[in-house]
Amino acid sequence: MSHIVATDGLTKRYGKRAVVQNLDLRVPTGCVYGFLGPNGSGKSTTMKMLLSLVQPSSGEVRVMGRPMNRATRRRLLADIGSLIESPPGYAHLTGRENMRLVQRTLGLPEGQVEHAVRTVRMHQQLDKRVRDYSLGMKQRLGIAMALARRPRLLILDEPTNGLDPAGIEEIRELLRRLADAGVTVMVSSHLLGEIDRTATMLGILSGGRLIFQGTRAELLAASTPDVLIDGSEPERANALLQAETGSRLDGASVRVPGLDDKATARAVALLVGAGIGVHGVRRDEQSLEDVFMDLTGGGGL
Repeated sequence: MSHIVATDGLTKRYGKRAVVQNLDLRVPTGCVYGFLGPNGSGKSTTMKMLLSLVQPSSGEVRVMGRPMNRATRRRLLADIGSLIESPPGYAHLTGRENMRLVQRTLGLPEGQVEHAVRTVRMHQQLDKRVRDYSLGMKQRLGIAMALARRPRLLILDEPTNGLDPAGIEEIRELLRRLADAGVTVMVSSHLLGEIDRTATMLGILSGGRLIFQGTRAELLAASTPDVLIDGSEPERANALLQAETGSRLDGASVRVPGLDDKATARAVALLVGAGIGVHGVRRDEQSLEDVFMDLTGGGGL
C-alpha cells in the first residue's frame, strides 16, 4: 500500500513531558484518514510536526516518500494544504479580498483560486466581510485557502469544532468530495461520530501514544464486547464470577466484561458445575462510539 504520510518513532518532548510518543503513522494515499483522540492527546502537536511547524525531539516524518526536513520542507509544503487551529483570514476584508491575497502570495492563476472557492461552495459569499461570516463559513474559507494550491495532501485540525450539526454535515460532504477528487485528507477530531461516516482509515491517539490504526471494521474487532449471562440464580452466579472476571448484575442478567469465547465457555461451565441453570449467553451490542470510549478511557466525551 502506498503511504502519503509515514512516521517512525515520532516523539515530541517539552522538558521531561512527552506530548507525543513513538508514533508510527501510516496514511494511505487517496484516503480520508480520521485522526482521533481526546483533547490534549497530542493530535495538534503531531499535525504540526507533519507540517514542520514543530520540530520532533526524535523520530522521522516522510511525506510523499521524502523526509520532511529543512532541506525538503519548502518543496513538500507546496503540495500540502492545511488548516490548523483557528481559521485564517483578515476579518476586516471580504472573502474575495482574502483569496486574492492568497493568489498573489503564492503566485497562483485566477482559475485555480476560483476552483478552490467553488469546491467549498463559497462563490456566493465572497463579497461579505469575514467578520460577518458564520463559523462554518470561516472554516470553509480556510479550507478554500488551503485548496488553492491544489495540494495532494490536506491536513485539517478539528475543522468541525464549534459547528452545529448542519455545519458538521457540510464539512463531511466536502471531505468526501475532496477524496473522490484524489486529495488525501487527514482530519483530526476528539469525537468519533464526526469522522465515522467520512474516514476510510482511522488512527486513535491517547496520552500521546497511537493505540489503534486501521479500518472501521478492524476498530470494531479491537474491543471485546461484554457477555450477558441469563440464569436461574443471577445473584449467586455473579458472586461466583465477580472476583475472577469483574462481573456485575445488570437487571436479571450477569454482565461480564472482556471475555473471549474460551473464557465465556469456562464461566458457563463453572456456573453449571455449581448447579446454576444457564438459560442464555449473548454478547452485548457495541457501537463504534462504545469501542472508541473503551480505547480512550472515556476521554472523547
